[in-house]
Amino acid sequence: MARPALLVVDKPVGPTSHDVVNMVRRGTHIRKAGHTGTLDPSASGVLVVLLGGATRLAEYLLESDKEYEAVVRFGQATSTHDAAGQVTACGPVAFTRVALEQALACFEGESLQTPPAYSAVKIQGRKAYELARKGEVVDLEPRMIRIYRIELLGWEAPQARIRVRCSRGTYLRSLARDLGERLGSPAHLGSLRRLRLGPFTIDQAIALDELQAHFTPPTWPSIALPATAVLHGWPVLELTPEQVVQLQRGMAIEAAGARGRAQAVAPDGELVAIVEADPEGRHWLPRKVLTEV
Repeated sequence: MARPALLVVDKPVGPTSHDVVNMVRRGTHIRKAGHTGTLDPSASGVLVVLLGGATRLAEYLLESDKEYEAVVRFGQATSTHDAAGQVTACGPVAFTRVALEQALACFEGESLQTPPAYSAVKIQGRKAYELARKGEVVDLEPRMIRIYRIELLGWEAPQARIRVRCSRGTYLRSLARDLGERLGSPAHLGSLRRLRLGPFTIDQAIALDELQAHFTPPTWPSIALPATAVLHGWPVLELTPEQVVQLQRGMAIEAAGARGRAQAVAPDGELVAIVEADPEGRHWLPRKVLTEV
């Protein structure tokens, strides 16, 4: 059976994403661990923690789309665009539900979005929030994002509950800010819960206190998932024992009609490498090797 390589955690409100990773390091005794997409301390939901060699797969999850449920509170804007910031503006909440639904629809598709000043976006090697906390002016460039779907789940003034499926790099705090501007009412993000990251959903996630109970005694491998779960839907190249060694040594594997990229899997189901076809389609070339000889 393939070695466990990741944990899908339901992060509660309060701890940082880094706090959760550190807890997993201590509990599993695996030093090499990392998450795949920060959740603010005030946010909850799906946080995928990769372990060992699986940390090399982080980029494939970072590419994935995400789904959130959020509460947008109108009538007040804040310095951080969420409930943790200081109130910077107040205004009326005078629009109708129909106007709100029409405004939400305007955000579907591709658009430019300016990240919040209090974000981890780097400016000349420094994180924007570090500069903002020092009172420095933070001027971030707009970025192209995509919102695949945005849905109004409930409206009870001054709060709207929405569900959003979006691309990498989308800030729901910025969406709340921009939505308020479109409706003529200052707004901020009241709460945020991530329901899905790539193939991983909140239904698969384990609560933090329950996860801690699996560390002593160490039963956590029973709830962990293999590295192949990250690459759900990818073509699978089933390897012979000899081919496993070839890839581990950085050698190409002969193939007929190889195309694109695939996950190369050992006979026991363990993910050995990410492979990519050469231009002629005659070989699989190792691009990321996760296991050693």
